[in-house]
Amino acid sequence: MRKTSLCLLFVALLAACGEAWNDPYPASDAGRNVLYSAFTDRPKHLDPAQSYTEDEATFTAQIYEPPLQYHYLKRPYELIPATLEAVPEPRYVDAAGRALPADAPVEQIAESIYELRLRPGIRYQPHPAFAVAADGQPRYLGDGMADGRQGVGDFPETGSRELAADDYIYQIKRLAHPRLHSPIYGMMADKIVGLKELGETLRAAAKDLPKEAWLDLDAYPLSGIERVDAHTWRIRIKGKYPQFLYWLAMPFFAPVPREADRFFAQPGMAAKNLTLDWWPVGTGPFMLTENDPNRRMVLTKNPNFHGETYPCAGEANDREAGLLADCGQPLPLIEAAVFTREKEAIPYWNKFLQGYYDASGISSDSFDQAVRVNVGGDVALTEEMQAKGIRLLTSVKTSTFYMGFNLLDPVVGGLGEKAAKLRQAISIAIDEEEFIAIFANGRGIAAQGPLPPGIFGFEEDAAGLNKTVYDWVDGKPRRKAIATARQLLAEAGFPRGRHEQTGEPLILYLDTTSGGMGEKSRLDWLTRQFAKIDAQLVVRSTDFNRFQDKLRKGNVQLYYLGWNADYPDPENFFFLLNGAEARVGHGGENSSNYANPEFDRLFLRMKNMDNTPERLDIIRRMNHILQHDAPWVFGLHPKSYTLGHRWLKNRKPNDVGNNILKYQRIDAMERATARRDWNRPVLWPLLLIASLILAAIMPAVLGYRRRERQAAR
Repeated sequence: MRKTSLCLLFVALLAACGEAWNDPYPASDAGRNVLYSAFTDRPKHLDPAQSYTEDEATFTAQIYEPPLQYHYLKRPYELIPATLEAVPEPRYVDAAGRALPADAPVEQIAESIYELRLRPGIRYQPHPAFAVAADGQPRYLGDGMADGRQGVGDFPETGSRELAADDYIYQIKRLAHPRLHSPIYGMMADKIVGLKELGETLRAAAKDLPKEAWLDLDAYPLSGIERVDAHTWRIRIKGKYPQFLYWLAMPFFAPVPREADRFFAQPGMAAKNLTLDWWPVGTGPFMLTENDPNRRMVLTKNPNFHGETYPCAGEANDREAGLLADCGQPLPLIEAAVFTREKEAIPYWNKFLQGYYDASGISSDSFDQAVRVNVGGDVALTEEMQAKGIRLLTSVKTSTFYMGFNLLDPVVGGLGEKAAKLRQAISIAIDEEEFIAIFANGRGIAAQGPLPPGIFGFEEDAAGLNKTVYDWVDGKPRRKAIATARQLLAEAGFPRGRHEQTGEPLILYLDTTSGGMGEKSRLDWLTRQFAKIDAQLVVRSTDFNRFQDKLRKGNVQLYYLGWNADYPDPENFFFLLNGAEARVGHGGENSSNYANPEFDRLFLRMKNMDNTPERLDIIRRMNHILQHDAPWVFGLHPKSYTLGHRWLKNRKPNDVGNNILKYQRIDAMERATARRDWNRPVLWPLLLIASLILAAIMPAVLGYRRRERQAAR
């Protein structure tokens, strides 16, 4: 009887704890509207003046509010107000300060003036920097910084205040702060009136201060910024630069209150990681409440956030996809987001399959388990994923990957017809569709030009076809035959891969680094592509710094590079081939040193235009020039594949707007049910072990009891 009771008790204990024995989250989180995700690379900067990477934007974009943002659902991407009442329209003045019409010639425009007006009532998250005493002095100054405090949460009193124009002005000044080393300072110093001069003034001022002393930026004027009133400010930009609006949607231009800068500048704060780079202060929908970048980071709903609702319009199929079901609901839709660091792909993947992460990417190791590619290239989830109700979200990233020719090279360079035909032949021979299938698991589309989908000017039908490389057959592009490439090569002066006069073989040189195309399997594949037209490829591998040095000096023939959009405008891609941006002589981003006068003339017209039919016509002409001249082998635009559980709502891929967390919603009850069903413990091995243990110890127990009874007699 006692043996049976012990076994039943053991089974009961196992059953009680079985459902939670592998749950990585506290029991108190069960049923909460919390989103669970993971990150692999720890963020280096959370200060908006310094942060510039995607892994950092995962956090900064939820905390800070720049003046503008992107519409969550509409494509192509559309700028809308974030904290402003409206997207500002620039007005133009000439060198004498006289007003110019909106259609004034670019050469007459000396300055563009943007007036920005805030929506009233926007408030900062609770923070000790805003806690003030009756006399208006910060309370934290009265407690001597509290030497024993290790985190922002250790300060007992917090406060808040309304967002003001001064906060945006203060942050723009921070771009010039000599100790912050903002990655966009150099570029913005050439755009914002007076920012370069402010940077020089601040460098001189910082030399006379101790290393950690606070540099009060309010004491230093910035001539290009004018405060109109508490909610309004003006920014003066040199010349005409319509892309400035896109920068106003980045965290670089988010507000930083002077109080927060002063709070973190107290002596001893930096030594405890009490800095703005570690603990952001914003008006956004979330605030960072836990920061352990080696383990986990937690974003919690900002109780002071209000006034923004879920969008009620989007693309044609968004309603059918359930993306408009929360139309008009106040944001954010979740109360918190927990990000756990996962350094390895397999644990990340397994926890997603268990329901402990709400979404996941797909690594190469897990691709076949998650996705199958059907005949014809269609992608579908495997039966295992479908059975779990998992959804596949795909989007083509606003990125491009290409092989470039150095136009200064005597063999592949120049704008002559023979050189162009050589580059055209190589463009046909390199089968990008095959590369995507073999090395990217089908995650990409072959590029027809520099522009990816989602950017104004991209056309996916016959109008955007690269007719040098493709024919339009049965409603889709078909790569031209190798015979066409061989004929072009012969017309270029290399019949059957040999110089038509000397008979010397055509040997081409690719400079690359160890990553990306530097992998042996990819280089072997690429060598075979060149061999199809009887050209020999020699690979020269080097380290990254040496590779960059060779690009700067023009000591390459062929190279591979990629580009991720800073903002969704065609100018941000076409400038990579603008003659004024050539690496050699100009130090720009045009690593091919391509300089076609007609292309450059059209670029200057196009870059300052609004998205009109006229601009589209110019973009088409620019694309035709590039497709003929072939300064690049237009490679691919990569696709992102994301898996989301059925309880994760309102998830839509967005490659330029990072403040997407506020739109997403969790069905916590559905998630809890799935986790319970998917993680039922397998108890029989433990029961077997328990029985064996009990069987082993019971003779000793019975013998002990027998001896006790005998002693009692």
